[in-house]
Amino acid sequence: MLRRYGGMCLGCRGWRRLNPGTGPCRVCGRELSLRDGACRLCFKQAQFLRRPHYALALEEANRRGQQLYFADMERRVRLMTPGPVRRRSEPPAMPSPLLLPVKHRQLVLFPPHGRDLRRGQQHGFPEADAPEVAAALKAAAADYARRHGLEYFTAQGLDRGLRILLALQDTPGAPFRASDVMLLRDLHLPARPLLKLLSQIDMLKDDRIPPVVPWFREVTADFPEPMAGELNTWFDLMLAGSTTAPRMKARSPRWIRRMVRTALPALRAWADQGKDDLRSITRDDVLDVLPDSGTPRANMLQGLRHILRPLKHRRVIFTDPTTRIICGMPTATIPLPVEVTDLRPLLQDRAAPRAALAALVIFHALTSGELRTVLATNLRDGRLFLPNRMVLLAEPVRDRLAAYLDYRNRRWPRTANPHLFLSQSTACGLEPVSNVWINDLLGMSARRLREDRLLHEAEASGGDPRRICDLFGLSVGAALRYTATVDQTGIVEYNLCNASPPARPRMGDIG
Repeated sequence: MLRRYGGMCLGCRGWRRLNPGTGPCRVCGRELSLRDGACRLCFKQAQFLRRPHYALALEEANRRGQQLYFADMERRVRLMTPGPVRRRSEPPAMPSPLLLPVKHRQLVLFPPHGRDLRRGQQHGFPEADAPEVAAALKAAAADYARRHGLEYFTAQGLDRGLRILLALQDTPGAPFRASDVMLLRDLHLPARPLLKLLSQIDMLKDDRIPPVVPWFREVTADFPEPMAGELNTWFDLMLAGSTTAPRMKARSPRWIRRMVRTALPALRAWADQGKDDLRSITRDDVLDVLPDSGTPRANMLQGLRHILRPLKHRRVIFTDPTTRIICGMPTATIPLPVEVTDLRPLLQDRAAPRAALAALVIFHALTSGELRTVLATNLRDGRLFLPNRMVLLAEPVRDRLAAYLDYRNRRWPRTANPHLFLSQSTACGLEPVSNVWINDLLGMSARRLREDRLLHEAEASGGDPRRICDLFGLSVGAALRYTATVDQTGIVEYNLCNASPPARPRMGDIG
């Protein structure tokens, strides 16, 4: 038990979270969080002495004393000593009832605002008067749990979440709002699997506002109204795309944030100079705000071009002032090694996922994208089969992968996710883990570990780019970035022979 948790174990914290109401226990009389009128200790004692197929006898079980427990030992022992997997009885395959969204909507006079599902859990949710819809949703949840190999309690959470959502609906049979589904997280129910399930059966209405929308409104709030309107036009075009000429595909929120951040210093400088709209921006204005050279110049000019060019195509502005301006090359970065003292704890970590990830990157320089998309079937006969090459795994990597596969089969024995690495959220679906999950688990960027391995290979091979290309699947240009760190005469001569003449500046770029 930790002091920061108020001297409570994890079990008591979870009990208090799921049972927020307090009152006197009907068995021991203490003022605690209750379930069925009993506190957690009395409830656990009744469960301990409960006979199969008999109901809980709270008073009878606690009459002769109570069995105490060490804090958090039950869950740790259960994880370290795997027992038999609890398997649900598989019913015979039956055709699922047809579920179609109703076309009518029941209007309400006073729509609810700020629902608190914890109060509903405390006092009980009403039963929905739609048995056909409830039966169809129950069959869809059972089919989804069977196809994705969900555990027993996760499948039960899907069914309970659907019953709660149906009780909250004003029009039974209408598509569920995604904002209502996300409220189920307060009850610790699987909200993300529910979103995927409802999306597959066409019963989801996504009314969520992307986080990039309020961020963009806040960033452009101080701009003049004409300029803010032009930027809003560009933002809506990039976020939703366009199917009319000139057609344009929708961009990801991450890409939109990057373009706005790189162009934001120039836009603010023009606003401070009294430029009310982007139509009045000239080529000289762009040259005045651009940095002299290097990565800042390339990034800013790239952001301005991705903003001004679509506006010109949409005839919001007359000309694109960034046309025929020399961008320059970003400043080349030098890869740096990682200290050995930082690598040893990763390889010697007792957590099987972290040790397996670190071994693949440290020994074989796999990228984050390869770690995310590699399948469990790509690992066989001591080899890892990637799309562009085959990797003969080292002995330490095989040992750590074998330990991780045992952990994976023990933790998620019924998962249908084909990917090798799983997390708590992706084990319930089919999607891969994210780059953020990989970096957080490693404690550092996977790119740093990969660069350290490539630098070591460049030094061990004497700066041979062909060997690096064959081993790690790099292009010649990418391999030369690492071999350039080795003092080798042949690399210097290669760079001198293949160096292109510097670009001649244009008249408009001088000054």
